[in-house]
Formats: sequence, C-alpha cells, structure tokens
Amino acid sequence: MSANEFLKVLFEKRDLTYEEINKYLDRNEPKLHYEIVREYPRRKGKGLRPTLCLLTCEAFGGKPEKAIKTAAAIQMFEDWVLIHDDVEDDSDMRRGKPALHKLYGKELAINAGDTLHVLMWKVLRDNEEILGPDKTFRVMDEMVEILLTTTAGQFMELSWIRDERFDITEEEYFQMTSMKAGTYTIVGPCKLGAIVANAEEKHLKTIEEFGSYLGVAFQIQDDALNLIGEEKKYGKEIGGDILEGKRTLMLIHLLKNCGESEKEKVIEIYRKKRSQKTVEDVKYVLSLMRKYGSIQYGVSTSRKLAEKAKRIFNEKLGFLPETTAKKNLRMAFDFVIERTF
Repeated sequence: MSANEFLKVLFEKRDLTYEEINKYLDRNEPKLHYEIVREYPRRKGKGLRPTLCLLTCEAFGGKPEKAIKTAAAIQMFEDWVLIHDDVEDDSDMRRGKPALHKLYGKELAINAGDTLHVLMWKVLRDNEEILGPDKTFRVMDEMVEILLTTTAGQFMELSWIRDERFDITEEEYFQMTSMKAGTYTIVGPCKLGAIVANAEEKHLKTIEEFGSYLGVAFQIQDDALNLIGEEKKYGKEIGGDILEGKRTLMLIHLLKNCGESEKEKVIEIYRKKRSQKTVEDVKYVLSLMRKYGSIQYGVSTSRKLAEKAKRIFNEKLGFLPETTAKKNLRMAFDFVIERTF
C-alpha cells in the first residue's frame, strides 16, 4: 500500500463530501457575497479530514452515508478557518491561487468565513434527519471541543509571534501542534466518524492517542513542504512560514544548533514584519536550515511520530475487521509523511 494509492480514496471521498457541501451553497443573493463564500470550497482542499471521518465510521462498522453530513461539516470547518487563518498570517496563496483577502479585502473575506462557519452548524443540525437527536447533539458537542482546542492552539502560535518568543522548546511546539493541527486534522475527524458508528469510549481514547502523534507528524511535514516543496503542488508560497514568522520545529532546531552571530541574524529577520522581509532573508534562513540539517531533522521526526501512531493503531485497534475501510485508513499514515502537497 502506498500514499499514491491513498490519493484515489482521498479524491473519491472528497468529491462525495463537496457534493453534500454544495447543497448548502446554492444561495445567490447578494451575488458577490456568495461568490466569495463559494471560493475556497470551489478550489477544494485535499479532503483528508472528511475522508478520515468517513473511513473511521466504516472501519468501526458504521454506514459511511450516515457520516456524510458530519464529514461535510468538517470540510466546511477547514474552509472557513483557513480564510481566517490566511488573514491572521497575511498569507499570499491558498490552494494555488491568491488568498481570499488578497482578492476581496480582509473585511469581505472574514465575513465569508463567518458565513461558512454558520452553515457548518446548519449542516450539523441537519444530522438529526439521519442520526436522531441524541447522536446529533453528541456530534455537535464534540465539534465544540474540537473548535475550542484548535483555537487555543492557534492562540499559542500567534502569541509566540506577537511576543517575539525565540526560546520555545520542542515540548511546547509539540503541545501547540497537537492542539491545533492534531485535533482538527486527525483526532477530531476520526473521533466524529467513530461516534457516528457507536464506537466505545475507550476506543475514542485510542483515537486521541494515535491521532495526536499523527497530527503532529502531519504538521511537521506541512512545515517541511513549506520550505522545500513545489509551489504548484503545495498550493502556497514556498518560504511563507518564514515570511509569516512561524515558530516551526525546523526553526527551533536551527536556533539551537547554529552559531551565535547566525542566530542573531535569524532572529533579526523573524522580527521584521512580513512586508519588510526580502527574498534574500528567506534564502538566508533556508541556507542555514540546510547547513545545520534542520529540515532533515523535521522530516525524520515526522516519520518517527507517524510510525509511533501506526503502532498504536495496530496494537489497540487490531481487533477491527480487515475491511477495505480499515486498510484505507492505515494507508493514511503513509500519506501523511509521503505527500508532496
């Protein structure tokens, strides 16, 4: 099984998810407003989160069609939170095109994100048609926890930049990434799919355990791609994390291992506003990360965490029948660390 094989599954589930999402995006007035609202859904993300939800539901013996609205809500969550994230980071690109606020301004972009947020709750509320009231509220309660944990993780990352912190430890980074990326990328989607399938509480705890490791692995790989990926495939500007001043595992490793004068220059670059940073600044930081093996350290750490997550999955969820869904779910572990976008 390879990451490339998982892509077929990913795109199939993604298309099913967006079919459901589009049912909620057929509003037309004000015309420009809904054109902006549809922009990120129209571009389509990777679809990893809804795919994990659907596969986990099926792996635990549930019917994936019963999880389709939950999967759609998860994808809508990603779409609206990325709009806000791009504004917060002043990102240039998203999914291969200019970020929404670069096209329409911050005010209209944030408003479109708010609209998708509201529609996300509408989709979850409509779950009652297929899940009944009790499970619908259980799913909504879980989504609340996912949102609260994710925004708390986002606060940690943004506050490090605001407070100009350069003494962040790997432990702090792992905590932040587990809360932000781990929860909304892996743990949340898998738990929601398992809840729809009536999984036991102890198995939800197992999802939290392996999902946290896999989520951190996903984020480290994402940060590595931001440094060495192909912009056309990656869909965001290469070196964008340096421009945005993000505290990544690669930066933490670099500051710990480079010379004192090099460290001072890197910090000087990171203290600049995005608009003040130059192409030469980005190239300088990248050259040092290569010199001190910081990128390779990140990639290696990502692989170790993904392998740990896979071991937990196999040991504690090995009792699940060897269905196609379970096999596809297992392929996701390799996709996380082998993907190029």
